Amino acid sequence: MSKLKNDTFLRALLRQSTEYTPVWMMRQAGRYLPEYLRTRTKARDFMGLCKNPDLATEATLQPLARFPLDAAILFSDILTIPDAMGLGLYFSTGEGPKFKRALHHEKEIRNLIVPDPNVHLRYVMDAVSQIRKALNNEVPLIGFAGSPFTLACYMVEGRSSSDFIRVKTMLYQRPELLHHILDVNARAVTAHLNAQIEAGAQAVMIFDSWGGALSHAAYHEFSLAYMKQIVGGLKREHDGKKVPCIVYTKGGGLWLESIAAIGCDAIGLDWTIDIGEARSLVGDKVALQGNLDPAVLFSNPDTIRTEVDKVLLSCGKGSGHVFNLGHGISQFTEPENAAAMVTAVHELSRKYHYSCG
Repeated sequence: MSKLKNDTFLRALLRQSTEYTPVWMMRQAGRYLPEYLRTRTKARDFMGLCKNPDLATEATLQPLARFPLDAAILFSDILTIPDAMGLGLYFSTGEGPKFKRALHHEKEIRNLIVPDPNVHLRYVMDAVSQIRKALNNEVPLIGFAGSPFTLACYMVEGRSSSDFIRVKTMLYQRPELLHHILDVNARAVTAHLNAQIEAGAQAVMIFDSWGGALSHAAYHEFSLAYMKQIVGGLKREHDGKKVPCIVYTKGGGLWLESIAAIGCDAIGLDWTIDIGEARSLVGDKVALQGNLDPAVLFSNPDTIRTEVDKVLLSCGKGSGHVFNLGHGISQFTEPENAAAMVTAVHELSRKYHYSCG
């Protein structure tokens, strides 16, 4: 493969020297962009968009046409894996994802199998390959998957939830059943991410969106242990290049040292923890990604610039920082404000001497 023209993101994840802090945004391809909404109308529904490699490529590239981002992230969804398991994923307007066949009975749980990513999720691999070609080595491509526990939340609840009562009831009453789901999910996620790497993903990220809803003990047993299993099974090198892995637990600020110990290259931070404090805990072990509050982008360019500088100042001098939001960009964000953030990161971060390592 030809050399990347901009590998700043990958070098930062590996805590190598960079001239500035690279930046990308979780959910950077999505509903806040009018061009995405036009692309969305070409598909019959959201999953129709995910399952069409041409449209997924189009959506992936759109934010890079607007902003000088340092990485692209595959346009897909974390729930493609349980959908491939036969749970029947669909989206109701204004209500989010739902499953036709949620896991409410032991027989359904025991019958779960790991889908072959190159068969049942072939459309994802085709999209990865197509996006890599379209990027023309300008910036690296990030692949991703949901954490086993986050996937289990949707699979057991059957939809989004505010209290996770079904999955937590299973956790405490029938933990062996939840462990079975999590083990199948962990093997499925590992296979899925490795297939993305083989197809061309140059870094991968595990989204543990709901791990922060667990108690301290439950997080370590039912979420972190399975992410460790995944990290241990990932391809860490492909085509002679290292493939960094990022782990992000929303609400996981209390467990940063535990997360750093599972072998990932970087930890994604939400906005509830000071990045300087996080760096003092784990900065010599892993890179950090984050962690501007997405609501800052509802303000104005001057405020955005000030808040960006606060994050950079707190993180301090040296390498190993990828700037990002603390969670996904809101659909109500003005694209001009996203542009102001990217510009501020690129301009202001140089004074923190990241090239000094």
